[in-house]
Amino acid sequence: MIDYNKIEVQIRLDNLRHNHRLFKRICDNVIPVIKSDAYGHGVAEVARALDDEAGTFAVGFVNEAAKLRESGCDKRIVALLGPHDDGDFEALWQHRILAAMANMGQLEKAAKMAETKGELEVSVKFDTGMRRLGFRPEGVGEVIEFFKAHPKLKPVMVTSHLAKADMPEHKAQVQEQGTLFQSIVDAFREAGFAVEANLSNSAGSMAHEYCHYDSLRLGISMYGGNPFHGTDWADLGKELKPAMDVSAPVMQVHPLKKGEGISYGWTHVAERDCTVAIIGVGYADNYSRGLSNTGYMNIKGHRVPILGRVCMQMTAVDVTDVLGVGTKVEPGDRAWLLGGPEPGIITPEDLAGWWGTITYEAFCLLGMNPRTYI
Repeated sequence: MIDYNKIEVQIRLDNLRHNHRLFKRICDNVIPVIKSDAYGHGVAEVARALDDEAGTFAVGFVNEAAKLRESGCDKRIVALLGPHDDGDFEALWQHRILAAMANMGQLEKAAKMAETKGELEVSVKFDTGMRRLGFRPEGVGEVIEFFKAHPKLKPVMVTSHLAKADMPEHKAQVQEQGTLFQSIVDAFREAGFAVEANLSNSAGSMAHEYCHYDSLRLGISMYGGNPFHGTDWADLGKELKPAMDVSAPVMQVHPLKKGEGISYGWTHVAERDCTVAIIGVGYADNYSRGLSNTGYMNIKGHRVPILGRVCMQMTAVDVTDVLGVGTKVEPGDRAWLLGGPEPGIITPEDLAGWWGTITYEAFCLLGMNPRTYI
């Protein structure tokens, strides 16, 4: 975690719990996805906050699952990206990790180790359209025969990933993935394997009931990101509450005369006499240089535009209009990069839009800064 700045990342644990409970209305078995340090929110802290509400947590790589187990988490942990080296395979038994097996090499190694280490429950990943990891659907018969021949490997979950669930115009293709996945689940169950079927991500859970199956994977929406922002289905996420607020200190406030430039390259030249505040945040703190002359911050409930280039540890904003309504801005005040007081609150979708990215990246990067939990 970055420790050389004055950034404050606040994580609202009650908002995480609120968002999780919204999805519990849909399905009792909701799996919080806390991979990549819980999208920048803190894997161990988020797991503890949801310990009374979730029976399973999902992370990415096996080593993250092992760290979560060592932090005190006693719930079932799914490693969505599966094992990839000797240490990963050893950890499956040592830390009781349910890993997603996505190719025959993984199954063969796990089966060989199970001969001496004992039975191992596994998840089986199928590629129904994402074209990343997973067995192809036409190979389901071979996979089933492998499990029959290696009874110490126990398939307890079958999973896949939706590619276009957040795009209303591609509803038919989501249906196609759901139909294909159902055929895979049917094949396992007909072969006598009582597998938990798991397909829906946040968007699939919100909009595609036929993809719900036995459990839901709750990722971006648990952190308050609306996967349908900007679409005709945006209202499906109207009850979500962002869990992350990020602020940085006001370092200096001073006038900028009409015709004067500011920051490197003078990419902004003042069109009027104005007042600027220099904020202690920049691209070294994972606040993108792409926000130069584009984004906004929130100071005391007012949105203030970024002037000029975002620097390594400093960014200038125009506070003229804030002062114009009688609000003081002084060194030591906080400027909110994400969240902040109404009415100028900056939503994850606002920030991602100015940044030219998605909420996932904004959370993951800003969350590398020092965090507090409220």
